[in-house]
Amino acid sequence: MTSHQTTQTMKPATAAKKLGVYLEATPAEFQEGVVSRAELNALQADPPEWLQELRRNGPHPRPVVAAKLGVSIAGLARGGVTDPLTTEQIDALKQESPEWLQRERATQADVRKEAARIKEKNAERDEKPRGPRS
Repeated sequence: MTSHQTTQTMKPATAAKKLGVYLEATPAEFQEGVVSRAELNALQADPPEWLQELRRNGPHPRPVVAAKLGVSIAGLARGGVTDPLTTEQIDALKQESPEWLQRERATQADVRKEAARIKEKNAERDEKPRGPRS
């Protein structure tokens, strides 16, 4: 009995998401085809010039913009940022440091602190020896 290994493929949108790039900024041949797992791995291991350029200068998708600004995706939306931004636009926002960005960064810092506190509390609870049950 022989087993056939089918090639796992994904839509360009999925591949772009995994690569951290904005789909509409990718070359037409990338947008119009399907991407195999092997092709995705090759793009990640040895990115072509177009991919390096997109990662360096954008436009960047919302998750990347949010990460670069240190806010959540919802925080971007609350701040009115709904479109992809270039690295230059992100840097300009950081320089301007509008009130909404400062507020969202503070909120994100609070969320991280709370997550760390809960993680620590759970770790302590898991380390405590459990006594005999009655």
